[in-house]
Amino acid sequence: MHLSARADYALRAAIELAASEGGHVTSEQLARAQQIPAKFLEAILTQLRRAGLVRSQRGPEGGFWLARPAEEISLADIIRAIDGPLLGVRGERPEDLGYVGSAEPLKTVWIALRANERAILEEVSLAHLVKGELPDWVRELAERPGSWGARTS
Repeated sequence: MHLSARADYALRAAIELAASEGGHVTSEQLARAQQIPAKFLEAILTQLRRAGLVRSQRGPEGGFWLARPAEEISLADIIRAIDGPLLGVRGERPEDLGYVGSAEPLKTVWIALRANERAILEEVSLAHLVKGELPDWVRELAERPGSWGARTS
């Protein structure tokens, strides 16, 4: 899985908003707190607002806040708002691909990969991250041998 810089920044900004517990946070505060380039962040916050994940208000009391409770916003919601579908192959949904011959099972692999991504990214919410309490099964996956190191062979 490749996660774009935009999606990474969006996730970090949304987690910061969730940690603010409903208070307004300015884009400047978010940029400073998460070391995100300010102009880049403004565009990301606009995308999150258009997707209905954050709300904003202008003026001296202005800022950004989550549009829904942190428990109701998954990592998948944020990634989709920024980058689109979780898994695409050449810009297509895996189930729409046509493989022939010995490559035919590859379609099933892409669908299984998307299912695993969805299982994690749709299950983990902003609230999980703010509380530092990931679901047990997600933590167990991360603790498997080899999870933290790159394979070289």
